[in-house]
Amino acid sequence: MEPGAKSEAKQGEARAGSGAGASGSGGGSIKVYHERQRLQLCLLHALNNLMQEKECFTRVELDGIAGNLVLNDPNKGQWTPLSFIFKPHHNVITGNYDVNVLITALEARKKKVVWHDRRKGASSIDLNAEALVGLMINVPIRRFRGLWIGRHWVAIRSIDGVWFNLDSDLSEPKQFKDKENVIGFLDSVLSQGGELMVVLQDE
Repeated sequence: MEPGAKSEAKQGEARAGSGAGASGSGGGSIKVYHERQRLQLCLLHALNNLMQEKECFTRVELDGIAGNLVLNDPNKGQWTPLSFIFKPHHNVITGNYDVNVLITALEARKKKVVWHDRRKGASSIDLNAEALVGLMINVPIRRFRGLWIGRHWVAIRSIDGVWFNLDSDLSEPKQFKDKENVIGFLDSVLSQGGELMVVLQDE
């Protein structure tokens, strides 16, 4: 994609109140921004879903971050014929960005990423923290009838007091019943080999 081009996503703004019965603090329906999955750009979609803003991040920006991480890495791997495609922090064709790109991208928006210690369980996360922006999870997935195993980025956050699973693989945002439901979901993710990162507004 060229600089300034539109984000490669099936984008939509769902009114969660109409279909899922969600309502905000004022009793009205909640507008939820939700990008759908394309290629292996789940981190791009998850970041925009987390920030609830169309093109808050673009593929061009994430590619640039991944490239700079390679340039600044003192332990660069040796060049191979596949180096043009399979970069250390992303895949040139499909995306598939790693956690270093996520952290660098969010830090550029004055956000802090804290890796959650799975031994403490999800209940140790303060979902009411004023500085809490949302959660990013990285889960193992199987596609093509189990022939391909990879990992997938998903954003979880509260919007107008209601928590949503903003997984780009979903056809629409999935509303959580309550915070206990969120904790149960996160514990399930951790028990199945997922990773959990807490995103905070940096002071």
